[in-house]
Amino acid sequence: MSKRKQSEGCRPMLRRTFLFFMGIALARILADYFAIAQNRDNFLTVVGQLWQKSLAFFSKQQSNQTPLPLPNNPTVKLDKNPQKLPNNPIVKSPKITQPNATNYPVAQSQPQIIRRSANQAKPVQVSSQTLAGASFYLTTIDLADPEIYITIGLSNDATLANNSKVTHGDEPFENMVGRYRAAVVANGTFFGKDDQKAVLGNMVAAGKFLKYSRWENYGTTLGIKAGNQLEMVTARIEGKPDWSQHWFSLTCGPRLVKQGKVWLSPLSEGFKDSHVLGVGSRTAIGFPASGDKLFLVTFLDSLSLEAEAKVMRVIGCLEAMNLDGGASVGLAHQGQILLPPGRNLTNVLAVYDREYPAPLQLKQSWERFQKGDRPSPDPSVFFD
Repeated sequence: MSKRKQSEGCRPMLRRTFLFFMGIALARILADYFAIAQNRDNFLTVVGQLWQKSLAFFSKQQSNQTPLPLPNNPTVKLDKNPQKLPNNPIVKSPKITQPNATNYPVAQSQPQIIRRSANQAKPVQVSSQTLAGASFYLTTIDLADPEIYITIGLSNDATLANNSKVTHGDEPFENMVGRYRAAVVANGTFFGKDDQKAVLGNMVAAGKFLKYSRWENYGTTLGIKAGNQLEMVTARIEGKPDWSQHWFSLTCGPRLVKQGKVWLSPLSEGFKDSHVLGVGSRTAIGFPASGDKLFLVTFLDSLSLEAEAKVMRVIGCLEAMNLDGGASVGLAHQGQILLPPGRNLTNVLAVYDREYPAPLQLKQSWERFQKGDRPSPDPSVFFD
């Protein structure tokens, strides 16, 4: 064999030997790096962010190519017999402008700090409305009112929401209304139909985590930050919200209104259930461009997502999202159940006012939050 052929035969062996020792060296470096917990967490965070961006990119491409088909009958009248609103106090319907080309809310570049007013507190406004062919109860939550607070109530008086590891089951709506003694009690976010009944998304109430996972990137989140600043974030489109900056945080969806325009991309948010995508009983929540109030809307008709979104836009929402619906739709005002759910619930929204005052602990948590106290998930409780 010639020297030239011997030299050519040695090159592959030398190359493989070099790569082998390089692999060993790289494995040792990686082993030392990942031996540190902080490095492992940083790596997982980066991978998660890249994964979210990839999902958002491909979901956006898909939504641009295949827009959401709408049902043929977006609004269906139901044979519901809602209870009348209590006579005391007399609730005046808030002024609602009809839609035209100029009166839709305009996005603001900076979030407004909403300070609680020193003026006399008023009861939460609940009124019956009909707009865009849909009938509904409109609950107006004035964040500037000194006595109005919103929180999340859990079934069976639990301190942590149902998750993949721990469950506290569900509970009749009337029991939750009686226990929380709020001016308004309404259904909250989705929960599983299995025995675990885990709620959707991360959850913060009274400046404390009720449910947390670093992997949550589903649906849309409504958050109340310091100074009662409101934000609405769709995780797979805009990135995950910073839950540690929320005094109140609820994840549901799909998103209905974004920057004052109807915005529907449920598939990109991760929603595939036909009950969510089709025509059904609905509840929604949103806020206007002023950011000083929340609109909680409990529909009396069965609607498509687009019909629901259009109503929220007409009401004056800059941002809005869908809440749990179907058999979960329930609403109580001043202890009277206006719409009873068709099943037990795992979580509810509770709104307090002057006549139905918030618990002292809830008020104190809000004060602490304004002074810099922030929620942090307890690793011993919330683990992935």
